[in-house]
Parts: sequence; C-alpha cells; structure tokens
Amino acid sequence: MFKLLLVATTLFAFTYAAGDPADAHATILKYENEVNPDGSYNYAYATSNRIQAQESGVGSSYAAGSYSYTSPEGQPIQLTYTADENGYQPKGDHLPTPPPIPDYILRALAYIEAHPFEKIQLKGK
Repeated sequence: MFKLLLVATTLFAFTYAAGDPADAHATILKYENEVNPDGSYNYAYATSNRIQAQESGVGSSYAAGSYSYTSPEGQPIQLTYTADENGYQPKGDHLPTPPPIPDYILRALAYIEAHPFEKIQLKGK
C-alpha cells in the first residue's frame, strides 16, 4: 500500500509539474523516508513549487497522511486521508459533498425507526 501511494503521489506531482513550464524545474526541498522493522513507516517531501506530502502507517494495515498544492486556477488544495479496514477516506474542502437529505425522508426514517416491523397475521393462515 505504501509503495502504491508513494508512486501515485509522485506521478501526481510530476503530472502537475508538467502543466506549468516553471514547475518543470522545481526542486526537492525536503525528503524524509523511514521504514521500521516492525512494519511502520513515515515519509514526507516538499518541493520548491509548494507541493507537500506526508504519510505514516503500518504495513498494509493502516495509513494516514496529507498533501497540498496550488491548483492551476490558483486555488490552494489540501487533502488529508486515512486508509484502514474501512477503506480510503479523504477529507478536503475542495471535494464534492452530497446534497442534504430532505426533511420528508428524515421524518420517514424516524417513523420507521419508532415503529418497527410487526408480523401481520393474515386471515386463513
């Protein structure tokens, strides 16, 4: 999982850098990579074109991290995530969110919860 995330993040950074000629000459300002015998790891990097990423985790069991950059439109993008038995869970202000649940659906769900299903006896059975 670590290798996949590292490769994906690196490819993302290179793809992003290819979009702006000035970014093609970006340099690495910070690079840390630690893999421990118990399977835990940490890595972090930062580039001169304001791309930053960091992650820590345990083998293929758990990972948590973040990355940030500036979009081509000038919008700062920051994403944090965890990956565990519940899957990949990203969080960021730029991510789309589902619309709110309508009130009538919420009332129907509350009614169903308050009135659990009761077995109905049919005549002749």
